[in-house]
Amino acid sequence: MYGFNDAVYAILIAFFVCVTLLPAVIPMLRRLKFGQQVRDDGPKTHLVKQGTPTMGGIAIFAAIVVSGLFFVRGNPDAVAVLLAMLGFGLIGFADDYSSVVLKKKGGWKGPRKLVLQLAVSALFWGYLYMKGYDTAIYVPFANIDLDLGIFYTPFYLFVMVGIVNAVNLTDGVDGLCSGVTVLVTAFFMFIMLAIGSPLLPVAGAVVGALMGFLLFNSHPAKVFMGNAGSYALGGFLISSVVLLRMPLLLAIVGVIYILENLSSIIQRYWFKYTKRKYGEGRRIFKMAPLHHHFEQLGWKETQVVTLFYIVTAICCLIGYIAARGLF
Repeated sequence: MYGFNDAVYAILIAFFVCVTLLPAVIPMLRRLKFGQQVRDDGPKTHLVKQGTPTMGGIAIFAAIVVSGLFFVRGNPDAVAVLLAMLGFGLIGFADDYSSVVLKKKGGWKGPRKLVLQLAVSALFWGYLYMKGYDTAIYVPFANIDLDLGIFYTPFYLFVMVGIVNAVNLTDGVDGLCSGVTVLVTAFFMFIMLAIGSPLLPVAGAVVGALMGFLLFNSHPAKVFMGNAGSYALGGFLISSVVLLRMPLLLAIVGVIYILENLSSIIQRYWFKYTKRKYGEGRRIFKMAPLHHHFEQLGWKETQVVTLFYIVTAICCLIGYIAARGLF
């Protein structure tokens, strides 16, 4: 349905929309006082980021939608993915608004966000059901489809919510989430090209929008994407991967997301466990998520970002080997 040229056009349109929007959006965010609230217990080097305009994910989403609209006619999968992005992005926007504008520390509480994330996931599941999608997923390396049967639905909900929050946790230092997501999306863009997926132009739009955003988000960042951006990107990734039936492949190429999420989970529950057992909480990492651990070890922010880029690029090469049967 779509070819390489379509992906190129989608990339270029989204890139130019994003780089055109952001010079106007950044001053607007500053005037509205939509500034980043830096964690009190975070790395001291991050204190200079206090007040940096956030919620720049609005520009990312706008660029993706403008570019994607050229390719959605007769393409219900692309529409479904864009709506999933919108749903998760709105949750992130509301969370940003609560913390940045209403000054509620930590924004929305976890249970509220979880319920809404499950609701968006359930709506997307409804689309899959109406499409008649089966319960099989692609197994990398083995190059076979595995039917999960009755276990598919809980697996689906787990990976949908898990990846969205994992991408959100990766957005913690300048250029990290946007750069890692460019690499991961570019990888799946070539998968989509190889198998003829109708999602190819949307993936191209995401790559283009993030390339444009990186011009303003790389160190020192002039704008942050906020939860509005990171939740939307997580929604795009996991909804696309679910449609491709390739969540296990995402676990390979998106290993940074997995490690960031695991480090936070391990840190939280180990602290609670040791506090009950010893009377004081203990930590495995100097700070979570994982990128903050490296910063607390004395690494510069740019060193951490470069390391995570390299790890992602290597994992994409491994992913190519794992999915070689598709090419």
